[in-house]
Parts: sequence; structure tokens; C-alpha cells
Amino acid sequence: MKASTFVYPWDVNGDPGAPARIAGLGVRQATLASAYHSTRALTPRHPRHRIVTARHAAVYYPAGPRWDGRRLRPYAAGDWAPEDAYGAAASALAEAGLDVHTWVVLAHNSRMGEEFPDTSVVNAYGDRYPWAPCIAQPDTRAYLVDLAVEAAVRPGAGGTELESLGWYGLVHLHAHDKTAGVALGDAGQYLMSLCFCPPCRDGCTELGLDPDELAAAVRRALEPVWRGETPAEGWEAVEKLLGAELATATRAWRDSVARSLQSEAVTAVRAAAPEGFQILLHADPASYHSGANAGVDPEHILSVADGVVVPCAGGPGLLTPFAERGVEGSVLAANFPVVSGMGGSPGTLAQDVARAVDLGATEVRLYHAGLASDEDLSFVTRTLAAGR
Repeated sequence: MKASTFVYPWDVNGDPGAPARIAGLGVRQATLASAYHSTRALTPRHPRHRIVTARHAAVYYPAGPRWDGRRLRPYAAGDWAPEDAYGAAASALAEAGLDVHTWVVLAHNSRMGEEFPDTSVVNAYGDRYPWAPCIAQPDTRAYLVDLAVEAAVRPGAGGTELESLGWYGLVHLHAHDKTAGVALGDAGQYLMSLCFCPPCRDGCTELGLDPDELAAAVRRALEPVWRGETPAEGWEAVEKLLGAELATATRAWRDSVARSLQSEAVTAVRAAAPEGFQILLHADPASYHSGANAGVDPEHILSVADGVVVPCAGGPGLLTPFAERGVEGSVLAANFPVVSGMGGSPGTLAQDVARAVDLGATEVRLYHAGLASDEDLSFVTRTLAAGR
């Protein structure tokens, strides 16, 4: 089974031993960030640093002329990934014998939301989410599609993995995050992620809904949640809080927006890419979910993209809806966290992979070679060696 590990350019650049060390894990592919959000990352083996602070969302290569004169455009990275940091790391990994695919983060950009507040998701209370560009806005969609093309199709890349290609909502690990005081559950997260920016309000109107009345209904639905009543999980909990008719209408609008963006972006990347270029989406099979693993319709996305990368931190169960609706040749990559300090379980990786295979996984993703300890990586190496 093909295995790939995620990696940042700063894990490789400046560390001559990194490419061979990553290849020595037993993976065949490195999924290398070419466009990424702000983060603070540990680099436990790098000879020159231990902490990298990526202060804002950026591209890790020189942006091209397609952005000239445009209001929304990707930001250059600072000293954490200067110049063509992606290209340098990709070359080093390829020389170590690894296939290199791009890792592209799309609708997740705090700096853009701070500089251009009108691009952000606005919740039913009027609060803006600067980390979450609203994908219903025409300018934002054009930006995301062009970023997907440019950041995905880098020289020498054999494919891409597109993250957060869909709605991004409340869930976000912000600096000194203090949002866990009330257990929102699936339903509360959905309601707090509904957008009421001008284009989304227009979308409500097109559906025959009054956006002000809908926002008021969302606020009323959330009242018991603020009192501490944790709603049940699943879509039925959303229907119970908001009412089935309103819930269905909001989901229909959001699903149509996300599906069209996903189709447009994948089509554009495919048109720009060489033959055989693999396009995968980080995806959740519940279309009403938002975040890095965008909610999708499994049947639709597998008819558009070459496959999906499915989060398996809580077990591989989310693979099943994709396996049931998959088309022949689709890639179903099970994504396992292997950083024990971040909740991963590298010690059970062999059992987890075996179960994922039983549920239809065709490939494995390991998060994340640059962040993991030596002990974590030793579990990965032994697991992959035993599986050969």
C-alpha cells in the first residue's frame, strides 16, 4: 500500500539529513506544503532551529503574474519559507527517491480576513470569522480557484492534495483559543458556521428565505446550547434545533456553493496539469461539516477528483461512505496522525491501517514527519517495513 507523509519546506531546507531520513521511514511519497495557513511548528531534529513561526497564510514559491493588479492575491512567506522554499525542498526530496505531491491549503487565511474583512464568513450574530473566507463570494472563489491551480501544479509535482476546499466555519485553533467553554456538538458548530455576508444573504433570498428571519431563527435555536444543553450529534440534531425545513434549505444552499467550487477548482487544476497528475481533496463525507476536511457529497467528489484524503484520527469509519459510492480507480487515502504529543497513536498504526484497508482504503497518509518525535517515527518505520 502506498504511504505518504506530510512535510513542510522548513523541515527539509537547511537540514541535509532530512530527505534521507524521511525516505527511510518507508514512505514512497512526500506531500509537501506549497500554500499554507499561519502556524507555529516544532522542528525537533533541525540543526538550526526548533520552532518555526509562520506568521500568516502564504505561498512557499514566487507567485506568478496572474495576480498582477488583483485585490485578492496570495501573500509571500517571510523568513520561515523565503523565495522558492517549496522548490528547494521538493528537489531535495525527489533526489532522495520520493515522489512529491503538493499540499495546498485554500479557504483558510486569517491575514486576508484582517486586511479585507468583507471576504469573511459572518455568523448569525454579526461576528466575522477572519480566518474563514466566504466561498459564496465571486472574488473569493476566483482567488481560490487560481490559487489551487498555481500552488498545486508546481514543477516536478506528481499530484496535489487540496485542503479546505469548501466552507470553513467556527472550528479553528486560533492563538490562545478560548472557544471550548460550551460544548457545541455537530449541530452547534453548523449553526455557528452559517454565513450571513451579503452574497449569502442574497442566496437565502433566492431560496425564498428572509435572511434576517433566518438569522433570528439560528440565534433562537442556539439558546439552549448557550445554557449548556449539548445537542446530539448528526444532521438530525441540526433539524431538531432549527427545524427540518429551515435546516434543509440552508444545507441545500451551502452544498450547492461548495460543490460548484470544488468542481471548478478541480477542473481548473486538471486543465493546467500534465497528464497523469493526481488530484485529491481532504474531505469529510458529511457535506454539512466545515473545516480543513471540507464536507462533500462522496458520490459527487469521486466523480470529479481522483480521490480523497479522509481524516482517521477517530478511527477509519469515515472511509465507508466513500467506499460505498466510489468509482473504480478512486484513491481513498486514510489519514492517520502519528504525532503522539498531538493525540496521534503511532503505536497502533499497524492495526489502524489494517482496519482502514478492510474499509476500502487504498493509500495511507501520515501526519506529520516533521512534527513527530524520533520515537513516533520509529513506530512508523517498523509498521511500514512490516507491511512491505
